[in-house]
Amino acid sequence: MSSGAEQQKVVTRKNHRGFGWWFKRVALVVVIIAIVAIGLNYERIKRLVAVNSLFEDDKIAYNFTHMDELFHSKTITPKPGQKRHTWEVVPSDKKLPETFTFEGESFAVDTFLEETRTTALLVIKEGKIVYESYPLEDQQGGGQDARRISWSMAKSFLSAVFGVAYKDGLIKSLDDAVTDYVPELKGTAYDGVPIRHVLNMASGVKFNEDYLDFNSDINKMGRVLAIGGSMDEFAASLKESERESGKQRHYVSIDTHVLGMVLRAATGKPARQYLNEKLWSKMGVEHEIYYVTDEEGIDFVLGGLNMRTRDYARFGQLFLQDGYWLGEPVIPKDWVRESTRDSAPASKDDGMGYAYQWWVPKRANDEFFAIGVYGQYIYINRVANMVVVKNSAHTGFRSDGHQGTVIEDKSIELFRSIVKSYAGEDKAP
Repeated sequence: MSSGAEQQKVVTRKNHRGFGWWFKRVALVVVIIAIVAIGLNYERIKRLVAVNSLFEDDKIAYNFTHMDELFHSKTITPKPGQKRHTWEVVPSDKKLPETFTFEGESFAVDTFLEETRTTALLVIKEGKIVYESYPLEDQQGGGQDARRISWSMAKSFLSAVFGVAYKDGLIKSLDDAVTDYVPELKGTAYDGVPIRHVLNMASGVKFNEDYLDFNSDINKMGRVLAIGGSMDEFAASLKESERESGKQRHYVSIDTHVLGMVLRAATGKPARQYLNEKLWSKMGVEHEIYYVTDEEGIDFVLGGLNMRTRDYARFGQLFLQDGYWLGEPVIPKDWVRESTRDSAPASKDDGMGYAYQWWVPKRANDEFFAIGVYGQYIYINRVANMVVVKNSAHTGFRSDGHQGTVIEDKSIELFRSIVKSYAGEDKAP
């Protein structure tokens, strides 16, 4: 072989070795960049994975009592030196009813509680605990000390402190436009919408609340919360309206976030701080609670409160007592009454009544309730002087083909049967 040919082979081998070396170096750099990117975004990736598996059957009960492990959160600690309230537990010779009736059919209470994956059930009569149970405690549903996610029951808490700000004159009129307080919403679907209409879930904004639709607005909002976006920016991105505000109630959770924006602007404080000052530190509570937040630390006021079941009961008892707690006014009585009176325009979605972020059941007899998706309830019955709290991890809550309204109606009938059992037939609707 000629020396020239041999030299060419040597050059080729070197080029091959050079290409292989170059490829390995590039691959190593890509791997390093990927590792760094994953490291920098680990928390976001973890939250996105969490939100995508949040409601899986084998994880939901645990997730609903450990939301601070999955999302950003901010703790609310009661101020020291306040009066303390301890629930009195009174043994009762009365028990939960064995059955209840819904639409003419009889259902076993135990079966219904099991099927709806009840994690806690608490019955308060005349300010005392007469029944308390934590059925899924051995399945990571948590016991008495577990802090359970409120979901949309948080809306009623926001309404309570919103009423304080209104009665204190920080919000001048419920007929003021939300954009009078939050000019960032000018040019959006909320531009010029009165506060009262937003309280009534009648803003008219176009928003898809279907939890079973991956591309719905409510699920897009959940991903914003998970990957580190801004809830305020998400609200400001909503430009379309379905109808004129105040004409029809259409339940959209983003309305409550907008109320939170108004509250922050009016008070100059985060919602959690104002709630602590005006509500939580006056309730005689003994435990911390927390809000899930977005990456900017803005409280997820439409569904992010987490507390013990007994503390949900304290809030229900506060409203049963017209806003008084331990002998002191906490929420103005006229706001308690106004905010729980059916005042919203009718909805095409369900036959229930609605007030200012509180629900009023069908055939109501001085009853109202807070509700959260997957089976969270605070039910108040003034006639019977009773509060019933139910926490759940019910994955089938929205699968009845009616956006959960059938299971809601059925749950109200369960609570009414509990009232009949403990307070008598004449005290229930």
